Amino acid sequence: MNSPIYTFVLRDDTSTVYAEVAKILTSTGKWKRLKKDNPRFNLMLGERNRLPFGRLGHEPGLMQLVNYYRGADKLCRKASLVKIIKTSPELKDSCNWFPESYIIYPTNLNTPVAPATNGISHMKSNPKTDEREVFLASYNSRKESGDGTVWIAKSSAGAKGAGILISHDANQLLEFIDNQGQVHVIQKYLEKPLLLEPGHRKFDIRSWVLVDHQYNIYLYREGVLRTSSEPYNSSDLQNMTSHLTNHCIQKEHSQNYGRYEEGNEMFFDEFKQYLLNTHNLAMETSILPQIKHIIRCSFTKKSLFSP
Repeated sequence: MNSPIYTFVLRDDTSTVYAEVAKILTSTGKWKRLKKDNPRFNLMLGERNRLPFGRLGHEPGLMQLVNYYRGADKLCRKASLVKIIKTSPELKDSCNWFPESYIIYPTNLNTPVAPATNGISHMKSNPKTDEREVFLASYNSRKESGDGTVWIAKSSAGAKGAGILISHDANQLLEFIDNQGQVHVIQKYLEKPLLLEPGHRKFDIRSWVLVDHQYNIYLYREGVLRTSSEPYNSSDLQNMTSHLTNHCIQKEHSQNYGRYEEGNEMFFDEFKQYLLNTHNLAMETSILPQIKHIIRCSFTKKSLFSP
């Protein structure tokens, strides 16, 4: 008896990732690629802002899946994620891992500004809220108490390290955002991160998560650390290679790129051994439970995936 044949379409012909997925699917002998406008598909692959969600579910007797949930940008856009976490009662207590964060709109967009003392209520009742007054109140309070004064501004839709500023100066951060002309998030900077040795270097962790059509959540057992090539220096906030681990920044601006890890990447097997040898910690009982907790928190609110 022959195996069932499933069909798929690619909505993004320029993506090397989807091209590789297409090769893997067809190599199984169970999948057939159709032209991208063919409506008789089982699986559609493409970027979330290019997927025609309205076309799904109109083919009788055909299960149709897509690689992005409708509304997934609420998780993928920084400002939307901040708003969800700050305004959702079911997330407020469980998301203690989330740094103090504020949504800032450039002044030329004339976005309603939340008052310093009642910002969350304003955010709940307005589709867009500029939290600069709330941020300034927190900034000044922290400055007076000496409780860490470094903050980071990040473009909500930015990638590859673009649209980022790290600073002690609140006015400099707000002026930077106003000049950028797009919504940003200002977060309290983690001034004492866990560092890799040798080199006294920052890193971030990338994990891959799959959510299926029944809201089952799967965490891929492999993960990767993106590492910095330069030592972390809290007194020099202008050196982006010291503070940002994006590949493009490290490769373009650091003369030490690839010195410690090939391609500035450390995979979980090596990281597990590092934690054990350097800190006497098992990743399975220290960092991995935190990763799983963050994933659960992020997907607690199912309205994330509503239109």
